[in-house]
Amino acid sequence: MRPALRLVEGTASQVSAWSWFCGHCAAPAPGDEPPAPAARVCRSCGLGLLLEARADAVPSERDAFLVIDGSLLVQAMSRRAQTLLAVSEEEAVNRPVAELLVSADAEARGNRVATAIADAAQGSGEPVNVFVRPWNTFGVRMRARIAPCGPPRAALLVLQTPQPRTLRAVD
Repeated sequence: MRPALRLVEGTASQVSAWSWFCGHCAAPAPGDEPPAPAARVCRSCGLGLLLEARADAVPSERDAFLVIDGSLLVQAMSRRAQTLLAVSEEEAVNRPVAELLVSADAEARGNRVATAIADAAQGSGEPVNVFVRPWNTFGVRMRARIAPCGPPRAALLVLQTPQPRTLRAVD
């Protein structure tokens, strides 16, 4: 008689690594170890708080990013995002993210961007790629990566601006 069940290798994904970074300048935490709660102010810029996110979602200092809470209000933004969206962090904090960014596919049913942000702010789910555009602009689409971060729980929205293309001379 053959056994009804057999053991197989697990197919679950590997546990992802998490890294700490500054919520203003994206500088990594010293030693990439969890900082003590009293030491969560960034040593590089002195303005941002250190946040934790999945290593594959952590922005670099060249990335434009926003930190959005569960009620879809902007809580922090990088210097690059301030330049890209033409708004200062002081003007953006506690403002609905929909006043800065909207889904690039306005005709689509439902708002995938808002849903992805709300899910990430609750700490659930994998990073999600969506297309957004700055509010009140047309013809501009940017890819954004939305992932959980914290503490406290929030969503990290990293705007992925296209890299400049190299032009070649044609003979």
